[in-house]
Amino acid sequence: MSETVQIPSIKQDGAIPAYVSRPAGTAKGAIVVIPEIFGVNPGIRQKCDKWAAKGYLAVAPDIFWRFAPGVELNPDVEAELNQAFGYFQQYDPADGVYDIESTIKWIRAEAGVAKVGCAGYCLGGRLAYMAAARTDIDASVGYYGVMIDTMLDEAHHIARPLMLHVACEDQFVSAEAQAAMHAGLDDHPRVTLHDYPGMPHGFAAEMGDRRHDAEAELADSRTEAFLAEHLA
Repeated sequence: MSETVQIPSIKQDGAIPAYVSRPAGTAKGAIVVIPEIFGVNPGIRQKCDKWAAKGYLAVAPDIFWRFAPGVELNPDVEAELNQAFGYFQQYDPADGVYDIESTIKWIRAEAGVAKVGCAGYCLGGRLAYMAAARTDIDASVGYYGVMIDTMLDEAHHIARPLMLHVACEDQFVSAEAQAAMHAGLDDHPRVTLHDYPGMPHGFAAEMGDRRHDAEAELADSRTEAFLAEHLA
């Protein structure tokens, strides 16, 4: 069962629209699905529905709700891709962390699910890293997160497990940035990095031209095992 809910912002600046997909029975945990720069589009909703089918409560907050509520963009359409880049430039990721924390609190208090993890993509991958450093989320996963190399000074705040999937041919995360991530995080006891040689940004999208089935399935299987372990 799926629905759209309004989650009160802990900043007290409004309510965050969120897509919620519920499992058939009692949830064995909750997953915050953090969107890319394309909004809560069909691919993000499909990710939520897949988590629900596996027994999790899945919640995808609309991270652009303050200035582009309800936007859904297709990365395979050039005009919509450029629109998404504009939103990325406008976006304050600190607000994203507030929205994730608001979602965590709503899940625990209103939905009654104690253990909460997240899976984020692109900008959402960066937010997954930030959530691991700045919130009490139980476990976090980031896919091809952007600009993580600029935030490595926050790594010492990471107290709960974090997994990062790194696309080795990511056109938005340079080889130098990837090397910095490894140098800063490989020795961290709570952080696991997986490299995907030859993979571009967006390889684990649910649909569209960017998806690479084999590598997406490998990354998703690692994510599922990781979150199952840490949300048990």
